[in-house]
Amino acid sequence: MTVVRYERRGPVAVVTMSRPEYRNAQNSAMTYALDEAFYRAAADDEVKVIVLAGEGEHFSAGHDIGTPGRDAHVSFERKAGLWWDHVGKEGAESRFARESEVYLGMCRRWREIPKPTIAMVQGACIAGGLMLAWVCDLIVASDDAFFADPVVRMGIPGVEYFAHPWAMPPRIAKEFLFTGDRMPARRAYEVGMVNRVVPRDDLETETFALAGKIAAMPRMGLALTKKAVNQAEDLQGMHAGMDSVFGLHHLAHAHNAETSADSLAGMDPKSMKAAADGS
Repeated sequence: MTVVRYERRGPVAVVTMSRPEYRNAQNSAMTYALDEAFYRAAADDEVKVIVLAGEGEHFSAGHDIGTPGRDAHVSFERKAGLWWDHVGKEGAESRFARESEVYLGMCRRWREIPKPTIAMVQGACIAGGLMLAWVCDLIVASDDAFFADPVVRMGIPGVEYFAHPWAMPPRIAKEFLFTGDRMPARRAYEVGMVNRVVPRDDLETETFALAGKIAAMPRMGLALTKKAVNQAEDLQGMHAGMDSVFGLHHLAHAHNAETSADSLAGMDPKSMKAAADGS
């Protein structure tokens, strides 16, 4: 089963998550397929810009915590870091090794792709979906898109790639996390997290028009400009801040494992949705 599709549209590579029946929830198979697609686009001299999309009604509902294709127990060829395989390990050793690879490690490497990346977001962009949008340089959202990181309900201080205080002002980030509420696309634009909000029917047209305009710029100029802005973010503490919060994230997992049903505090997709809906 193909969980990620890759195509070329002139100088634009299109990487599409393809688990629409599960709102593009990210299992490890998808994460590694995304990694392969991004490598392919980065290596192709004809590609100037990369667009990340989600098939169907939603961009991504986040990490896969409950579909039949959940594969957290499966080994994959590790590429993002030097931590050992999580399979066969116990407790925090397993969780820390896996998430260092497939979440924080993968996302950090994708952020450094030396070509502009654009997330084309419709519908839900939740928790782990935020990480995929945030590693992109630009975000174009449809007017029905919404963003949320509700994992504080699990006692966890945000998703592993903790870009919140850089994706939006700190007080907005706190409200976003404290409440777990959905942030509509228009509000995301107002706080600077999203570059453009367009009608749903125009999302693809507008995204590829922007990609085409960027693709007309010199490749080396784009790469150096991207690196310059990323370095400025890191000088503002983004890299070190993520390391710090990643430790807090795993403290929360360990606390949950000791005091509740599991490392997610017994929460699953159904209970998370019920909590979000207030039922």
